[in-house]
Amino acid sequence: MNTGIVYATLAFLCWGLFPLYFHAIGEVPPLEILAHRMLWSLLFLSIILSVRGQWKWLLRLRHEPRVVASFVASAVLLTANWFVYIWAVNHGHVIDASLGYFINPLVNVLLGLLVLKEKLRRPQWLAIGLAACGVAWLTWQAGQLPWIALTLGLTFGGYGLLRKMAALAALEGLSFETMILFPAALAYVVWLSLHGQNTFLNSEHDATRWLLAAAGPITAIPLLLFAAGARRIPMSVLGMLQYISPTMQMLLGVWFFHETFTPERLAGFAVIWGALGLYVAEGLWATRRRAG
Repeated sequence: MNTGIVYATLAFLCWGLFPLYFHAIGEVPPLEILAHRMLWSLLFLSIILSVRGQWKWLLRLRHEPRVVASFVASAVLLTANWFVYIWAVNHGHVIDASLGYFINPLVNVLLGLLVLKEKLRRPQWLAIGLAACGVAWLTWQAGQLPWIALTLGLTFGGYGLLRKMAALAALEGLSFETMILFPAALAYVVWLSLHGQNTFLNSEHDATRWLLAAAGPITAIPLLLFAAGARRIPMSVLGMLQYISPTMQMLLGVWFFHETFTPERLAGFAVIWGALGLYVAEGLWATRRRAG
C-alpha cells in the first residue's frame, strides 16, 4: 500500500506542475501544442508497448466495434479537456482550471446518478447542492458561467466514466485513444509545415523543440504512475490524494502567475471546498461503517 501511495502521489504532483510546462511553451498556439502532444504521446507509448510486447489487444478490437466506438467518444472528450486546459493556462486562467478539477469528483457523483443509476445518500446530495451554490456565486460575481472550470470538470468526468466502463487498461486505452487522434494531429502539423507555421520547425529556441517532444513522456508517465498506484490503494485514499493536483495548480496561479484572487472569488471556492470536505468525510464514514 505504501508503494501505491508513492506512485499515486508522484502522479498527482506531476499533474500539479503541468501549468509550468505549458507556460514554458507559451509561444506555441494551444491547438499546435495539442497536436504535438498527441503525436509524441503515441510515439512514446508505442515504444513502451513494443518493449513489453503488448500489441495483441489491438488485433482483438477488430471484432469489437462497440469498444472502438466508446474509445472514439473518450478520445473526443480527452481532446476537448486537453485543449481547454492548455488554452486556460496560456491565457492566464490557471485558477479557473484548478477549479475544474476541484469539482470533478462531484461531477463524477452526478454522472453516476444520471448514467449508472447509482443512488446518492443525503450528504452526497448536500455536497452537490453546496457545489452548485458555489458555482452560482462565482457566476454572479464574474457575470458569466465559469465555463473553463465546468468544461474541464464535465469533460474529464465524462472521460473517467467511459474509461471506467472500458475494456482496455490504462496503457492500452491511452495508446488506442492517441491512435484515433493521430491522423487529425498529423494532418494539422503537416498543414502547419506547408504554410510555414510549424513552431517545432520554425522556433529559434531549441528548448521549445525539446519541450514539445517531451509532451509524450510528460503525458504518459503520470498516467502510468496513477494506474500503478490505483491498483494498490483503496479508492478512499486515492480520492484524498487527487486534491494534490488542483491545490498545486491554484497555488501556482496565485503565487507564480499572479492571477487575481479576490475575497469574493475566494468565498465561492470556499463553498466548493466545503462541499468537497463533506463529500470526502461522508465517504470515509460510510467506508468505516461498512468495514465495522
